[in-house]
Amino acid sequence: MCIAYIAVGVNADWPLIIAANRDEYHARPSQAAQPWRDEPDILAGRDLQAGGTWLGLTQSRGRLALLTNYREAPSNKNSKQRSRGELIPQFLRDERSPADYLEQLAQEGADYAGFNLFVLEWPDKQQPLRMGYYSNRHPSGSPHMLGPGVHVLSNAWLNTPWPKSLFLKETLQAQHFDGSPPAVEGLFQGLRNQEVAADADLPQTGLSLEHERLLSSPFIVSPNYGTRCTTVITINQRGHGMLRERSFNPQAEPTRQHDWPLLWPSFHPDSQPHPSHNSNRAPEGPLSHLTSSKETS
Repeated sequence: MCIAYIAVGVNADWPLIIAANRDEYHARPSQAAQPWRDEPDILAGRDLQAGGTWLGLTQSRGRLALLTNYREAPSNKNSKQRSRGELIPQFLRDERSPADYLEQLAQEGADYAGFNLFVLEWPDKQQPLRMGYYSNRHPSGSPHMLGPGVHVLSNAWLNTPWPKSLFLKETLQAQHFDGSPPAVEGLFQGLRNQEVAADADLPQTGLSLEHERLLSSPFIVSPNYGTRCTTVITINQRGHGMLRERSFNPQAEPTRQHDWPLLWPSFHPDSQPHPSHNSNRAPEGPLSHLTSSKETS
């Protein structure tokens, strides 16, 4: 993914709402979201070049993960590092809690190019909602466990106030999602914005000004690189939901849509995440720039 809006436990009727864009080179081969033939409980797209994915979930166990690259100058990249896309299926297969999984991953962060990883384990009668975030480029060097709320993840640390992140958060929070087809389409359209940010507001990540401009809108259009697909995941209080993925060509024209029904356990809003040794520590850096407190969706 390259930008994702994540609302968990905010809308009482729809406790999980995720709306995300994946940006990639158009020539890079990939497979649309579907159950993996070799692991049918995993529902995800697939990068056919490196074998991993950018967003995925389990259809029965209530686990979900999404990943964005951390934007940095090309000189900081190492071709010998492991594929970041392997982290999604790795978490989905894992039996450990998000906290334990991320703690182990933090010890291996140097094996990968820069990334941001969000992971979630859905609550049921036996366990509370558990979700966390880890970036191998965050100065804390540690995972952060998250509570219910709204988060936006792009190609910087979680909740960094880049222009497109602020736009997406404001736009989607202004919508009242009720599960209807117009409400679903509203999420898709919120991610279609192609407005380029003003030069004064652009981040300085080591790329050229022209490149920063291109990447500054939620939806990116160019002949060689751009938004390849938009994914909308919605799950209601009973655990019934849908993963919808809409693909686009280089001209930003929709080419196909895949809708996959989901059935997770019922959401138990009274469950609270177990505290971890990181959950009560004030994080350093932009992790806290966008509030994660409960807000109306």
